[in-house]
Amino acid sequence: MSTTGRESIEAGRAVLEAAASSASAEQLTECGDQLLGVTRFLVDQPRLRRALSDPARAADDREGLVRRLLADEVGALAADVVAALVRGRWGTPSELVGGTEQLAVKALLLAAEKDGSLANVEDELFRFGRLVDGDAELSSVLGATGSDPKGRAGLVEGLLAGKAEPVTVKLAAASCHGIGGRSFHASLAHLVEAAAAARDESVAYVTVAKPLDEAGERQLAAKLSLVYGRPVALKVTVDPAIVGGIRVQVGSDLWDGSVSRRLDEARQALAGR
Repeated sequence: MSTTGRESIEAGRAVLEAAASSASAEQLTECGDQLLGVTRFLVDQPRLRRALSDPARAADDREGLVRRLLADEVGALAADVVAALVRGRWGTPSELVGGTEQLAVKALLLAAEKDGSLANVEDELFRFGRLVDGDAELSSVLGATGSDPKGRAGLVEGLLAGKAEPVTVKLAAASCHGIGGRSFHASLAHLVEAAAAARDESVAYVTVAKPLDEAGERQLAAKLSLVYGRPVALKVTVDPAIVGGIRVQVGSDLWDGSVSRRLDEARQALAGR
């Protein structure tokens, strides 16, 4: 994203965060949901997003246009955030779409933080991702980029309704549209890490052959926290295929101490003789 695009997002973020201190969790959830709706609207209206990001058009004109379009469609907070965004400068019209989507996610995470459900949201998004990965048919349906994202989002909402936090449901459904152009699965992973970052944590994806006990998880989390200088949330997957040992990934860092890796290395060494 361009420097001007990042600055424009920060202007919208400032409006959102200033209001968040006095807004309720319900108001922030509504704002996030409405900003997701605006994002989808902009995706479907290329001429409009060009007009709203046109640097040759006065900022007042761009704001006036978007406020007229959104009148009676979204609440005051969502309208103010979008108005701040369109007043900014953007490298491309698609950056405006991405900025609106970023702040939609931010509003939903602020709502979860406000009502104390942020840790649950993080964990539920991860567990839903593992559930989808473990069901080949469901994974294929939700990951199908050629199908209608609205239909897939409706399926996700039906699967999670009443079983997960409201913010989890909205974020998981939004993943069907692709957060930041990502695939469904990558969108879910991105949202898990965004929720962890909102809690000032990093995420460690841990793969083991058999479940860790609580003491083992605490010890591993403590060691990783020392390495990264901040709390680390473990997301543990049990995969007997690694045979034994442990595989840990934090961001781009990968520590693979699994037995399967050592066996692969041994086979390669023998084959090279």
